[in-house]
Amino acid sequence: MQKDQIKQALTDLRNNSTKRNFNQSIDLIITLRDLDLKKPENQIDLFTQLTHPKTKKIKTCAIIGPELMETAKENCDTILTVDDFPEYRDNKRKLIKLAKEHDFFIAQATIMPQIAKAFGRILGTRGKMPNPKAGCVVPPKANLKPLVEKLQKTVRVTAKTQLCIKTTPGDEKMEDDKITENIMNVYNAAIHSMPQEERNVKDILVKFTMSKPITIGKKKQTKENE
Repeated sequence: MQKDQIKQALTDLRNNSTKRNFNQSIDLIITLRDLDLKKPENQIDLFTQLTHPKTKKIKTCAIIGPELMETAKENCDTILTVDDFPEYRDNKRKLIKLAKEHDFFIAQATIMPQIAKAFGRILGTRGKMPNPKAGCVVPPKANLKPLVEKLQKTVRVTAKTQLCIKTTPGDEKMEDDKITENIMNVYNAAIHSMPQEERNVKDILVKFTMSKPITIGKKKQTKENE
């Protein structure tokens, strides 16, 4: 995949999509082939850094003890302590809402067992549990500022049960050059995690939240209303 192919696909996407009244995400879809995901060693689950942050701010929720309260107040959007756990553990609807409203959850390592018990049934099924791979499980004396700054440019790349990777490397308000570089970041991270690298890639598509997908590298593109 070449940068000029990505830029052309983004141009086609903007030209052929209906303008919405909100800043749509740019979704990247990579379909895969010749990869047996029943074998754990072939499953993909990684976090990668984008070159450019999205204009849409990433929302973080810190689930912590008193040791991290000050740094969490300064850097995170939502803070939960052990005292809040029963409120969410006994209210599935409220917990689902919490999961939808936040991109990353940061956990204090010393209370991870309680966090798993209270939040695991919802956050786990949505891929939102605090993940050590992203640096989101922290010691009681951590400084959360560099972590939250890092998360602003972090995306998760996964393919565990379906031959498809879906992630969001940008949004509508970003410049195409920046989106292109972010897509290359994700693509390179993905192919280097697969045994046959590019040979395991079938198609690469981009779309807005509410648009039809455009295939990168495909010459003829279909308009949204056709």
